[in-house]
Amino acid sequence: MTSAAPVPLLADLTSRARAAAHARASACPCGAATLADRPDGLVVRHAQTVAKAHAPGTDPAELTARLTLAAHHPDLLVPPLDPSPADLHGRLVTFWPYGTPVDPGDPDAAPWKAAATLLARLHRTPAPVDLPAMRGPVKAAQAVARLRAAGPHPAAAPVLRAWATLPPWARAEAPMPYARTLCHGDLHLGQLIRHPAPDGPWLLIDVDDLGTGAPGWDLARPAAWYACGLLPPDEWTRFLTAYREAGGPAVPAEGDPWPALDVPARALTVQTAARAVTKALAAARPLDEVERSVVDACDRMATVPPQLAQDHAK
Repeated sequence: MTSAAPVPLLADLTSRARAAAHARASACPCGAATLADRPDGLVVRHAQTVAKAHAPGTDPAELTARLTLAAHHPDLLVPPLDPSPADLHGRLVTFWPYGTPVDPGDPDAAPWKAAATLLARLHRTPAPVDLPAMRGPVKAAQAVARLRAAGPHPAAAPVLRAWATLPPWARAEAPMPYARTLCHGDLHLGQLIRHPAPDGPWLLIDVDDLGTGAPGWDLARPAAWYACGLLPPDEWTRFLTAYREAGGPAVPAEGDPWPALDVPARALTVQTAARAVTKALAAARPLDEVERSVVDACDRMATVPPQLAQDHAK
C-alpha cells in the first residue's frame, strides 16, 4: 500500500515514537506499526506509545487548547503525554499512551452504552473560554468540497442536493447553536479505546475536532446509521437510552429525539456519502452496497425538508 505521508515524515515520526516509548519504560519491547495513514493524519505506534502527525495547517494554539482540556479530564479523554505539540517537517506532532481499540470483528461487543455515557458527561462538562469551535460542520464541508473537486459521478448530484437543503450552520457557513456546549466533533466507535490497555475503562480519543457547538452532532453518526438501516434499532435504542440516563443535553429527556438530531444526522449522511463517492472515483470502482445506501438516503433527503428543533433554528 502506498503511504499518504511523505517518506521522511513517516520515518522520523516512527523514530520519535520509539524514543518516547523507550523514555517511558526501560524495558520496552521493540516493534513499530502504522495505525493510520491519511492526508489529514499519520499515526504510528511503538510499544505502548503512539505518535500522531496532525493535518497540515493545524493551528498550534487551538490544538494546545484541545490538548490541555484532554489533560485536565482523564476520566473522559485519553490524556496526552505532553500537552504541548512538537514540530516535525512542518507538522504538529503529539504523543499518547496506547489503548485497546474497539474490535471491528465483534460488532455485538460494540460499546455503544459506554460511548453514549461518555458523550453525555462530556456535554455536561464546562468548556474553557479559550476552546475553539467544534469542527464537525467544517469536516462535512471539506468532504463536500473534495467531492466537487473529484470530477463527475452519477451519485454526486443527490449528495449535493441533500447538502443544499441543510441550514447554514450545518454547512459551516454560520455559527453553531449551543455555542458553549463541549463536543467531541467526530464521534464513532474508532474514537474509543480502553486505557490503560488492555482492559481499562473506555475513554475518548482524537481531540482534533474537539470544541464548543451543537451537542447533537456527536449523536449524528449513529443516528444517521440508524436512519439508513446500517445500525440495528436495538443498538440505537441502547445508545440513546444510555445518553439520556446520563443526563445528556443534546436531546429531550423523553419523547421524540429526532427534531434535535435530524439536521446533524443529515449532515453526517452527506459527509459519509461524499467521502464514499470521492473514494470510489479515486479507485475507479463502483459504489458498494453500504455506500449506495447512504447515497440513496441523500436522494430521499433532498425531497424532504429537515426538521428543525426550535432551539436549533435560532
